[in-house]
Amino acid sequence: MKTANIDNSRLIVYQTLPRLLSNDREGCVASGSLEANGSGKLNDYTPRLLDSIKELGVNCIWFTGIIEHATKTDFPGIPSDNPNVVKGEAGSPYAIRDYYDVNPCLAENIGRRMEEFEALVGRCHSRGLKVLIDFVPNHTARVYHSDSAPEGTEDFGAHDDIGMMFAPMNNYYYLTRQQFAPHFPIDGYGRPYREFPAKATGNDCFSAFPGVNDWYETVKLNYGHDYLDHSDHFDPVPDTWNKMLSILEYWAGKGVDGFRCDMVFMVPLAFWNWVIPRVKRNHPDLIFIGEIYDVGLYRPFLDYGCFDYLYDKVNLYDTLVGIECHNTSAARLTGCWQTVDGIGERMLNFLENHDEVRFGSRAYAGNPAYVIPSLVVSSMMTSGPMMIYFAQEIGESATDNEGFAGDNCRTTIFDYWSYDTMRRWNNSGRWDDTLLTEQERWLRKVYARVLTLCNSCKSLREGDFFDLMYVNLRNPGLDPNSIFAFIRYVKGEEAVLVVANFGHEDADVRVTLPRLVFDMAELPEGDVRGVDLLTDDPAALTLAADGETLVSVGGKNAVAIRFQLADRQTMKQNTDKINNQIKPIAK
Repeated sequence: MKTANIDNSRLIVYQTLPRLLSNDREGCVASGSLEANGSGKLNDYTPRLLDSIKELGVNCIWFTGIIEHATKTDFPGIPSDNPNVVKGEAGSPYAIRDYYDVNPCLAENIGRRMEEFEALVGRCHSRGLKVLIDFVPNHTARVYHSDSAPEGTEDFGAHDDIGMMFAPMNNYYYLTRQQFAPHFPIDGYGRPYREFPAKATGNDCFSAFPGVNDWYETVKLNYGHDYLDHSDHFDPVPDTWNKMLSILEYWAGKGVDGFRCDMVFMVPLAFWNWVIPRVKRNHPDLIFIGEIYDVGLYRPFLDYGCFDYLYDKVNLYDTLVGIECHNTSAARLTGCWQTVDGIGERMLNFLENHDEVRFGSRAYAGNPAYVIPSLVVSSMMTSGPMMIYFAQEIGESATDNEGFAGDNCRTTIFDYWSYDTMRRWNNSGRWDDTLLTEQERWLRKVYARVLTLCNSCKSLREGDFFDLMYVNLRNPGLDPNSIFAFIRYVKGEEAVLVVANFGHEDADVRVTLPRLVFDMAELPEGDVRGVDLLTDDPAALTLAADGETLVSVGGKNAVAIRFQLADRQTMKQNTDKINNQIKPIAK
């Protein structure tokens, strides 16, 4: 199966949970069963839905929850897991019980679920969309068994020496002579759960007594690192490494274009350096995106770890949250680009994903319409990938109490559920804006414009970045607590002046432009005419080296004024040519 034929554009990712996005069941009940609350299906991703997503400027879809995971639901030929070690009725997409199979709740015909997934990949590629799925390397469900693996493939733990806490060829870590006994009851549902010896829990909990806030539904995989003496045993290659290589090659063979790799820093860096090049030998265009939460590991995981892209969560995302919620100065964004200087184009930016609260929720901005400055900064600061979470573009704000997840300002990953915003967007499979509110229609257009600009504007797609805050921190015409300004440019061709206003009040901003940016971008001095890319409104600027440029920006808004440099340069060349011809006559 061929991969999508997409050029080297910036990656614009749309993360979606098929279980939730297309489920149009009304009247869902908290902690409801699959029968009561329903589930979206892979077949619901029709050409019309895919086109609706692509209209946003998206060129890649990350399907979350594809691989079969532990659940409380019985399916024909697939019994449910012990409910004491499953979070929610549907279960966590990150508690994998069969790395070689598709989540049965997503299939219309359970017996042909893999064929339905392969057909989905084909439909995405036919619309010019890449496909990502999750790769969960650090942990499995507490009980793992594959009934779909290729012949000769052994389950994780099948030949472990369970009398050893650590053995290099074991797949799991064992708490020898201890029974799994977490700090909450595991004898409910009429099905007590017994695990002896206990295995280490997925969040590096090396105790038989995990708490309710631990990842108690998972067990940690052993990659050859002994946590007792902190020694590594990578030669010979650990069995877990080879098993994971086979899993990656299996899904690459299904036509997926890449993997969003879960919690990559919890797995030895040496494994990534070993496995990614091996998978890319046969699939050189395969994409690896790593979830990571330590800026000190960014560069090692990009270089030695061979990842194509990494999350920029604890750097840019957390700073934007601070600006919106905790009165952090917008000037702190300067430190964000400095942190990733030289690797910014390999950092994936986002404002929402399945782990974080919704932007419009009461725990974040409180209003999805406030998104413009954050969206503009996160998508336009670098040439790296940008990601949005399904229904972010219509302002889903997570006000439901779905059950296990509770009313936590997030969209549940544990429950069967259906959301009003998505049902109205769905509109009986039409996937249009007919039933959306005026604000939702407006917001969707905002996202479509900004995300499309990431590739349609050359400066934003591949141009250089110049921060303007270092010369404006003491500028009385610019409040660095609420204003952030920068320029993206292609030298001698075009430039985009971006000014984001995180404050609620309209602002007439006087931006100082240092002589250095004129030299680096070959900016012209004097009056120039441009256009605000966010509105298509004409804009007139007066540019002067070390002088001020007046820009008006609405509250919770931004401007991105593009002006062409090539035309101005051509005019200058023509003028010089004419002058050279006139001078001899004047003499």
